[in-house]
Amino acid sequence: MKNLMGIENLTITLFERLGLILIIAFVTTRTRAFKALLYRKYNLPMSFVHACVFGLFGIASTVMGIVIQADGEIRHGLILLPVGEGDIIVSLSLVAIVIVGLLGGPALGLGAGLITCVHFLFLGGIGALANAIVNPITGFLAGLTARFFSNERVISPLKALFIGVFPPVLYMQFLLIFYPGRSDIIEAVNIIGIPLVLSNSMAVAIFTAMIGIVLREQENEAALASKQALTIAKEALPFLKNDSPLEVAEGLADLLYSRLRLAAVSVTNQKGVLAHKGMGDDHHRFGDKIGSPAALRSIMQKKVEIARGKSDLQCFNKNCPLEAAIYIPIIEDNEVAFLITFYFRKPEHISPVDVMMAQGLGPLISDQLNRLAAEKMKAHIRDTELRNLQAQINPHFLFNTLQLIAGLFREDPAKARQLTLQLANYMRFNLRLVSKSLVELEKECEHVEAYTAIIQERFKERLEISLVRPDDLTNIYIPPSTIQPLVENSVQHGLKNITGHAKIEILVEKKNGRVEISVRDNGCGFPAEILPIVGNQPLRHQQNGGTGIYNVNQRLVQLLGESSRLRIRNFSDGGSEVKFSIPDSIPEKKMRVMA
Repeated sequence: MKNLMGIENLTITLFERLGLILIIAFVTTRTRAFKALLYRKYNLPMSFVHACVFGLFGIASTVMGIVIQADGEIRHGLILLPVGEGDIIVSLSLVAIVIVGLLGGPALGLGAGLITCVHFLFLGGIGALANAIVNPITGFLAGLTARFFSNERVISPLKALFIGVFPPVLYMQFLLIFYPGRSDIIEAVNIIGIPLVLSNSMAVAIFTAMIGIVLREQENEAALASKQALTIAKEALPFLKNDSPLEVAEGLADLLYSRLRLAAVSVTNQKGVLAHKGMGDDHHRFGDKIGSPAALRSIMQKKVEIARGKSDLQCFNKNCPLEAAIYIPIIEDNEVAFLITFYFRKPEHISPVDVMMAQGLGPLISDQLNRLAAEKMKAHIRDTELRNLQAQINPHFLFNTLQLIAGLFREDPAKARQLTLQLANYMRFNLRLVSKSLVELEKECEHVEAYTAIIQERFKERLEISLVRPDDLTNIYIPPSTIQPLVENSVQHGLKNITGHAKIEILVEKKNGRVEISVRDNGCGFPAEILPIVGNQPLRHQQNGGTGIYNVNQRLVQLLGESSRLRIRNFSDGGSEVKFSIPDSIPEKKMRVMA
């Protein structure tokens, strides 16, 4: 009966101590160093640190243990000094040793066990030798067990429950072996056996369950990291559109440093630093050359590289707080355009989530950069094609105009000279098309006037063209040869069957911060079957001006945006209208880009 009461009291006491130990363990699992241990991402110095930490954890478990004194009484205070020769220490140190063995392998388990071994020899008492021997053996065997279950990221709590049974059983076997035939030892084993087995096995099982929670958190963090990488790549798009590499670098550095929990962020090209944000900005400065071997490897091999130490960073400043980095190459046209560097204060601060983020972010930003470059190239090619196309002078128009001028020289020489000047102005403007994306609206109107003057002289008995415009059109820009093709389309297609009283009205108006331009005629209008698509796609097999109007529409949208798209309609009483609007001012920065 006395033994049963002793077992019950001892069990309650051990579980109370176990609660304190598990609280400490839970706090430990929140640290970066512990997460690095989970993924076995550590070097030899860090292995020594982990062994010391868990060895101290084992010592703390012993200090919070209990002492069964020689007279059978149980002492609950902290065990800080050596105990009496007849006292037995009941400790939960084996929990820490089993855990470090399962996580870190035989070497770490053995190292932590040896630390607790020295502590037990210092405390003394009956069983000191047994405790001293069982701890390193347990750590080593737990590490071997982890190797056996190496296909599992972490051993399940159920398996851990059974694994946790064996170390206290082994300890009690050592007690019986080292002290054969002693009735007090047998009685002590009977008292501590069940409580020690239950507390150790349950502690190991609960600790492995905690590790499972940490791993799931890591997986959730990885999912969030992937989502964050996509978000950052999207947010980086406005910076990547800048033509200046320095503006791109500064924008990326600001964005990454504000979004990610990093010690510092640096963006370089293949030669030197373009932007640096965070720690070390007093000596990591613009223009500094790249000296890190890992950075150079990243540029050469075009893949993510990790520097785990100051020697690999090769920073000239001895007091630099940065000791590790991830190098992320941003590749454009199969060349490294930028190198993004994530800096960390310690190598163990680099988590698998950080590496995953880097490996995902690099290709995403590279794809964005290449897509933008392709779009710019495509736009440049399309713009060049459109300019060349619009710069071409219709040979029939030129032949007919020259023939008209030749006839007028006999009948009206003054009119012939006037038309010659108008033709010269018209041709001069067309030659300028290949060199500019935008021209002054004033010049565009002069171009239209030159064209309409020639056309009206040719069809003076059948056609009337009017141009209504404001007096002041300064600082308003339009893609060159935008209005003239619309007028030409009305002449050639809309009015081709009109024998008399044909009219074309060109109206330029300022409205609500924009300039509205419309070309109206009283002709036959657009065929109903092409009206919904004219301007949106080239109608190469149509004889209704589909290609010319499409080219004008593409230029307007490309240079001035969707709000400048052509709007086309037929009038119910005959004729049609092609209308569009342009901004009454364009930012100077955009003008420089389009120049």
